[in-house]
Amino acid sequence: MHFVSSLVNGSDMSSSPSTNYQLLAEQHLEGLNILLDVTNKLTQQQDLAEILALVTDAVCAAHHCDRASLFLYDEEQGDLYTEVVTELEISEIRRGMGESVVGWVGEHRELLNVSDAYAEERWDRTVDQQTGYRTESILACPILSVRNDKLLGVLQVLNKNAGLFTDLDEKLIQAFAAHAGAAIERQQLIEEVQEKAQFQSAIELGREIQTSFLPTTMPKIPQYELASWWEPAESVSGDYYDFVKLPDNRLGIMVADVSGHGVGPSLIMASFRAMFRVLARNRSRVSKLFHLLSESIYPDLHDGRFITAIFVAICPSTHELSFTNAAHAPALFLERKTGIIHDLETTSLPIGAIPDMPVKPGTLRNIHPGDLVVLATDGLIELRNHKNEMFGVERLKSIILENQELPAEKLRDLIRNRVREFHPDPHLPDDITLLLIERKSR
Repeated sequence: MHFVSSLVNGSDMSSSPSTNYQLLAEQHLEGLNILLDVTNKLTQQQDLAEILALVTDAVCAAHHCDRASLFLYDEEQGDLYTEVVTELEISEIRRGMGESVVGWVGEHRELLNVSDAYAEERWDRTVDQQTGYRTESILACPILSVRNDKLLGVLQVLNKNAGLFTDLDEKLIQAFAAHAGAAIERQQLIEEVQEKAQFQSAIELGREIQTSFLPTTMPKIPQYELASWWEPAESVSGDYYDFVKLPDNRLGIMVADVSGHGVGPSLIMASFRAMFRVLARNRSRVSKLFHLLSESIYPDLHDGRFITAIFVAICPSTHELSFTNAAHAPALFLERKTGIIHDLETTSLPIGAIPDMPVKPGTLRNIHPGDLVVLATDGLIELRNHKNEMFGVERLKSIILENQELPAEKLRDLIRNRVREFHPDPHLPDDITLLLIERKSR
């Protein structure tokens, strides 16, 4: 309301060019009443188009002029465009910063009062030429953010019905611009919050869908215990693990990691999962299945995307483990009787590195009682603490060796707790997946 106070107390009525002092006073009082009325209406309005129309119509009536227009600032284009005009014979007017009166006001963020448009060098007469309308006097004022003084637009009135625009008119349009700025910014903030909420809702839905792709329970295999930990860096993840029953009754286990994290990798992961499940229905040979999977997903990988993955097959009756490894680590095999941890060696390039990627099988291994297979993604071992130290494979191996007597689920919990102690920040820089497969010792 300090704008109203300045309008009443801070103006020199004697400076008005009009000879009818009483008429001017009545008009300005009417303008103040219109300002007060529109201020009350703006607080109740939540539609941006209605806000702009309300301000434009009111500022025109308050200044007793022919026309009014409200230009919004387009940050992407770097220019001003008409959002609402009281009367306009063409669809839209755009003005570059510094171009014409409106552009000059936007660029300099200063009010401009032009008494003779055709004598003003900064004025562009193009619209008059296109419409047949004749502009005589102009009063234009920047609309600025109340928070950071950022340009939101320009409010302009044309051709005062009686005389020229006065200092009272200048203060009045500044008051309208201030209230318009507050209303515009409030509505923009509301829309931003709504958009963020809608986006977050979509992301959460994506997380629910993706989580439904992961196994809800661990497979029941006689003499084996399985445990898993999956945690995305964002709401959705490029990490993936799965279990399938192969045609020869072996258990197929896949752990994969699409490069990056977030929505893009999660979509690739969903496609990867679908292809894997289809191919695994009628193929038992690990290297052949993996080769076909690589060929199928390759066309979907763009812009340098790739997938590291390891596919393990376990025979519950013979306890033989076969695998193929597309540059995925960590992939570990603990021999309990020797206390040695072996790496499941790389047998191919990452998926997506080259078309028709050659794939060879890994070393066949026998799983004895107490032996443990540990499959994880690099989000676990590449995690860094506040000292910029990496969690690393050796730290993971030490935890496994020092606690190898623990069953799979308890060892999983211990590793997860150690990771959280190492990196207490709840926001992970990358997705984490950990899968433990233990042959029970008794």
